[in-house]
Amino acid sequence: MPLAYPPFKSCPCGTGRSYAHCCGPAHDGSRAAATPEALMRARYTAYALHLEAFVLNTWHPDTRPPQLRLEPGTRYTGLTVHDATGLEVEFTATLRQGTQTVKVHERSVFTQLGGQWVYVDEVTPPSVEPAGA
Repeated sequence: MPLAYPPFKSCPCGTGRSYAHCCGPAHDGSRAAATPEALMRARYTAYALHLEAFVLNTWHPDTRPPQLRLEPGTRYTGLTVHDATGLEVEFTATLRQGTQTVKVHERSVFTQLGGQWVYVDEVTPPSVEPAGA
């Protein structure tokens, strides 16, 4: 499967690495995410690139919604990982929805299923606030 984003461009997840050397291999199936943080970054990038199938396929079947509708006008403009310890990752994602910029802060839990990391659920519900608040 071809990469969903120019392979030489900086990955949207913010590591500073190229997409081809960061989240691209998880998206094209050539390499699974090695840690919960790597999966969270790949999921963030999948949201940014509107790769709904990747988001759903990396969601634990017990908590996965039946469908996912990503808003076409939403732009994912930044990711900050605050903590990645054990099975949990705390992060803030910055999104632009129309003329409004918001920050979504969440602590998520991950587990392995069939040797692959999957997103289970949030440990703390996401909090949303206008950017700059």
